[in-house]
Amino acid sequence: MTQTQPDVSFIIAAYNAAATLAKAIDSALAQEAVTVEVIVADDCSADETRAIAESYGDRNVRLLALEKNGGPAAARNAAIAAAYGRWLAVLDSDDTVEPGRLRRMIDRAEKAGAKIAVDNLRVIRADGTPPETMFTEQALAETPELTLPVFIRSNALFQTTHNFGYLKPIFQRAFIEEKGLRFNEALKVGEDYLYLASAIALGGRCVIEPVAGYDYHIREGSISRVLALHHIDAMIEGDKAFLRDHTLDAEANAAQDFRARSLKKGRAFLVLVQNIKDRSISGAIKTAWSNPSAVAHLRMPIAIRIERALAPLRKLISPPADLTAIDGATRSRKG
Repeated sequence: MTQTQPDVSFIIAAYNAAATLAKAIDSALAQEAVTVEVIVADDCSADETRAIAESYGDRNVRLLALEKNGGPAAARNAAIAAAYGRWLAVLDSDDTVEPGRLRRMIDRAEKAGAKIAVDNLRVIRADGTPPETMFTEQALAETPELTLPVFIRSNALFQTTHNFGYLKPIFQRAFIEEKGLRFNEALKVGEDYLYLASAIALGGRCVIEPVAGYDYHIREGSISRVLALHHIDAMIEGDKAFLRDHTLDAEANAAQDFRARSLKKGRAFLVLVQNIKDRSISGAIKTAWSNPSAVAHLRMPIAIRIERALAPLRKLISPPADLTAIDGATRSRKG
């Protein structure tokens, strides 16, 4: 293992990640002009995840074999507690990073005196379509710092544009330790959003590196592609805890209200879809009547198959509530 403090500790929460873990680790070890350690927190995998991590034991890679399955937040908390680097970099077990990424981000953060940095990311789909960056470099260059109101507002459900919640931050470890910041282990979706929001709310300046350095892989069946009712309920409870812990200014509060409304609409939509799947006409009418915007959400592909079944219900609501943005993508992130 590294005898001196590394520049970066990569934090990898892994669960049945044998198919992708080696690529993630290799990309972390390939960082240029920085020293790194990689900590793999295995969340009780049933495949060869642990064996793969152990095979890197002579290359500054440590395995934390968790005793019970606690989800990605618990795994990340365990890895962070064991980390030694000056900076913490979260890396999903099915993603990769470009070789110059950490050097660029650290340089930008340290030049600005910031405790946090995010960068652009490259979206890579399993279907083989050409990769694309989530943001244009010009757009991010015009936004040198990520503020709390902007971050919260961008993390509303079912928006037309990609949101900042997808970006993978690095954190100065001393700042995280000073603030005692931990991932919310009650969440399986959205825990990374609350972690970064809390870090910014606690006074951590967050700078933005416009160049894409994180390769975000989208696989079929990923939790980031499927949003369930219990996920939204947990996100709502997580936001309540966030508001108990942090005092927001007027602009951040307005952004939080916008996000809260989107979660409420998203929840009503999922309830409506379930009503229709269950052929509960009375339940569907009640849900749509109490929150007409849920009907507007049915433009999304997930509900195309039940569009005809809803036609009579649409006539009961005139005009339908118009949403600012619907683009058919589930705005949740990988756990």
